[in-house]
Amino acid sequence: MTDEAERKMQFLYALRSRGVTDARVLSAMEKIDRRAFVKGLFAERAYEDMPLPIACGQTISQPSIVGLMTQALQINPRDKVLEVGTGAGYQAVILAQLARRVYTLDRYRRLVVAARAVIEELGIPNVTAITADGSFGLPEQAPFDRILVTAAAEDAPSPLLAQLRVGGIMVLPVGQSDAVQSLIRVTRHETGYEYEELRAVRFVPLVEGVGED
Repeated sequence: MTDEAERKMQFLYALRSRGVTDARVLSAMEKIDRRAFVKGLFAERAYEDMPLPIACGQTISQPSIVGLMTQALQINPRDKVLEVGTGAGYQAVILAQLARRVYTLDRYRRLVVAARAVIEELGIPNVTAITADGSFGLPEQAPFDRILVTAAAEDAPSPLLAQLRVGGIMVLPVGQSDAVQSLIRVTRHETGYEYEELRAVRFVPLVEGVGED
């Protein structure tokens, strides 16, 4: 077995040991090489279960969190998904293995341009990456079957809740500081929203506006 094959086996074992058990999610994460999204000095650490720095002061989430958030969304093959916080594009491409269409937003144009390049290089046809203020969602494509937010707000943003289809699910971190955050799942019903707390997490804050980079 090559060193790379062994690292990939350890990568998948780490996902399972941290609670990622959905077969479709594991298959998607086995198929998509995280190393394609990690540049420079950190490329050799792509198979480690840890967040890594990317441009614009942001991070690419640790794989187990990507897996757990994706698993919590319970994506169906015909779903249209909105992701807020493109980052390196890794999460969007994982989502694209499970859903019909993924729209991903980031406030930093530099990150969106870089993510688009990797997405095109990998030949992923069902992801659209857009520079936009993600806290307002993407009204022109709403409603969405699933929404994933990869930055923490104090509460679930009302524009995103409004863009969630009845029966739809949103997964996001919430919390008033980077030290105390919870990952929650919000399900929209005819009569309102059901909130479920999943686990403690730590994410960069959700910032309104479009960045200068």
